[in-house]
Amino acid sequence: MDDRLDAALAACAPELPVGVAFSGGADSTALLAAAARRWPGQVHALHVNHGLQAAAAGFERQCAQLCERWCVPLHVERVHAGNGPGESPEDAARRARYRALATSAAAHGLRSVLLAQHADDQAETLLLALSRGAGLAGLASMPARFERHGTLFVRPFLGLSGTELRQWLGEHGLPCIDDPSNADLRYTRNRIRHLLLPALAQCFPHYRETFARSARHAAQAQDLLAEVAAQDLAAMRGEPRLADLQSLSRARQANLLRHWLRAVHGTGASTAQVEELLDQVASCTTRGHRLRLRVGEGFVERDGPRLTWSPSV
Repeated sequence: MDDRLDAALAACAPELPVGVAFSGGADSTALLAAAARRWPGQVHALHVNHGLQAAAAGFERQCAQLCERWCVPLHVERVHAGNGPGESPEDAARRARYRALATSAAAHGLRSVLLAQHADDQAETLLLALSRGAGLAGLASMPARFERHGTLFVRPFLGLSGTELRQWLGEHGLPCIDDPSNADLRYTRNRIRHLLLPALAQCFPHYRETFARSARHAAQAQDLLAEVAAQDLAAMRGEPRLADLQSLSRARQANLLRHWLRAVHGTGASTAQVEELLDQVASCTTRGHRLRLRVGEGFVERDGPRLTWSPSV
């Protein structure tokens, strides 16, 4: 088992020194311990205290004790993540966590941050995406490497199961925090983990591998769509122009508009918003046709021959 974890870390090849997102749970404990063994003196632990549970202070103390035992520097970021309209508390907490991790990494000169998500988490993410009717970007699930807030994040354990990580901890006698919220079936991800995945394992013993393969196929297809959208947008001099949009197929218009909103303005759009926007684009056949539509966290408007987007005030 040592070889499996070490090979996963070697394959991810992060830039050193490296941070490890460390909650104190089983997965991040295995990641931190294995990383500290592989790169002694080059690993820092980054702990985000959301303050959402009464036990949060206790988790922080346990993390500090483990890091002191392993001679790993610990950096703690405290956040208060409030969810906005239509946003789940989990999504708000995740956004705040990434911002805090990136801030901490930059403050301490860390070149990248390792995350402990594994094959079971990948399967859960894919099932959540399917339940929401997600497109290719959602079905691609979690990438092994990505940048956010100017920081490189790496997931080295996507090819390992949670059972393997807990087995490794047991073999080395390493303690970890048992977060009681992980058993709370009010959360969709916990219901998937405790109720759905065991049934899947009975019917499809290799679901982790096949789900991960499907996610990789979706990611490749999404990369191709993004490349086409970038070329289409560049041909319009970097902004959607109505006449040029109308010359494209509806599917290609949607692809370009989603890319423009995400890549240029950092916002997303629901399926209903994109469909309404496409209908409005098709109707813009005269100079006097006005267009102002709520899309993502702002508004798309017609400005002469082109579309613009501005955030809500």
